[in-house]
Amino acid sequence: MYPGQHALTTPDKPAYIMANTGEVVTFGEYEARTNQLAHMFRRHGMRHGDHYAIFMENQVRYLECEGAGERSGLYYTCINSYLTAEEVAYIVRDCQAKALITSAAKREVALEVAALCPEVTLLLMVDADDSAGNSPFLSYEQTVAPQPITRIADESLGTPMLYSSGTTGRPKGILRPLPKSPPAQSLAVFAFLYNMFQYRPEMTYLSPAPLYHSAPQASVALSIRNGSTSIIMERFDPEQYLALVEKYKVTHSQLVPTMFSRMLKLPDDVRHAYDLSSLEVAIHAAAPCPVPVKEQMINWWGPILYEYYGATEGMGFTFCNSEEWLAHKGTVGKVILGELHILDEDMKTLPQGEPGTLYFGSGTPFEYFNDAAKTADSRSADGALATVGDVGYQDEDGYVFLTDRKTYMIIAGGVNIYPQECENLLITHPKVADAAVFGVPNEDMGEEVKAVVQLMPGVEAGADVERELIAFCKEHLASIKCPRSVDFEAELPRLPTGKLYKRLLRDRYWTDRATRI
Repeated sequence: MYPGQHALTTPDKPAYIMANTGEVVTFGEYEARTNQLAHMFRRHGMRHGDHYAIFMENQVRYLECEGAGERSGLYYTCINSYLTAEEVAYIVRDCQAKALITSAAKREVALEVAALCPEVTLLLMVDADDSAGNSPFLSYEQTVAPQPITRIADESLGTPMLYSSGTTGRPKGILRPLPKSPPAQSLAVFAFLYNMFQYRPEMTYLSPAPLYHSAPQASVALSIRNGSTSIIMERFDPEQYLALVEKYKVTHSQLVPTMFSRMLKLPDDVRHAYDLSSLEVAIHAAAPCPVPVKEQMINWWGPILYEYYGATEGMGFTFCNSEEWLAHKGTVGKVILGELHILDEDMKTLPQGEPGTLYFGSGTPFEYFNDAAKTADSRSADGALATVGDVGYQDEDGYVFLTDRKTYMIIAGGVNIYPQECENLLITHPKVADAAVFGVPNEDMGEEVKAVVQLMPGVEAGADVERELIAFCKEHLASIKCPRSVDFEAELPRLPTGKLYKRLLRDRYWTDRATRI
């Protein structure tokens, strides 16, 4: 369960292959490259528990940038490659990154980030090209190449610190304790995931999602530790996915429901043109899967779909196989990590079958980096239970069903979007008196972002103002966080305390749905 061991026993075996280019990185090459970057971190004075950030698209250097941290006792933060410079800079500063690794494909945004983060002293760019002018970024390849390919003397386990947002609208790092243990000894949560994903030594993993997301990040990292070969898609394409399964005889993969929908919408002759018989395990999570979609996938692929529910925080997990799901359609499974408590607003246990907030106890430990208040908000008063604000119930057989989200988090195509960030921005527009942002149904993505706005006196509602407000959001936020449409109200419903009663607005768009997610 350690890449260094695989480099000794199977140095020429592909650790991963890039789907579009076909570029192969063997375990021997991966070992050398991660060692070189680990040496670079040490030369820069980075020691156990320090932080660095990665801001790149899916590309061939991404995984070695993670792997170097995992063997040098560092926390690494993978940043959404579609964020704006302002959003990236916030995360880089908040995680106290001593180094930032980016790519030429992200050059324009990365240059803005560097200007906003002068405290970051090691700036590396993959495929750097200075022909466009001077840059504070060093060439990644030229800087790392002279470093030794042997292991650093003080190897220790490192781990990701990924970001999740909250009701304040600003993302926060999910910090796990990092003991000074050898790199071969993974954290407990990752050993648990290895078993849940049903990995085995001789398997081939296909990763169709962005590597900055927690699920693909963990899945590919575990595949490398396992000594397996991973196929990395630069971006998801439904037919290419099927072709890759056939070409590489893929056995394991993790997807999101939107990917299922897009493959199901392919013409029948395309869907059935590829041999998928090698697939053993197709895991899905991140967003609720519509019952008809999952039924069609099981009919097509067979009972190889496995579903889990959990959060990056890792406080608890549920899990079910295809047979269990077919007997309890719509479930996200039974609890397999942590103790589940379904509680009302007064923290009282609710009867079986009645929906309430899902709290977990005795899961894996975490805290929000440098944010004691947000950590406390996620806990019960005694600190024994933790929640991300999801609402659901258990049936008589112990299977969990999700019905809503207290935090109004939006999940679009498996991506978490926290609407407070967009609300806070819209309020600053001179034509906006009040704003509410929430998710509404979208057949392809599951949900999409909707804004409902109360305009300033004298401002006329209409298509021009709608376009202006959407454009304003896109100037400051990643496109996926911005509303696809804006509706207008004469006055938004606020309680006497001033709190926005968003549910009154949101529920109008979900009236014909059994759940609000």
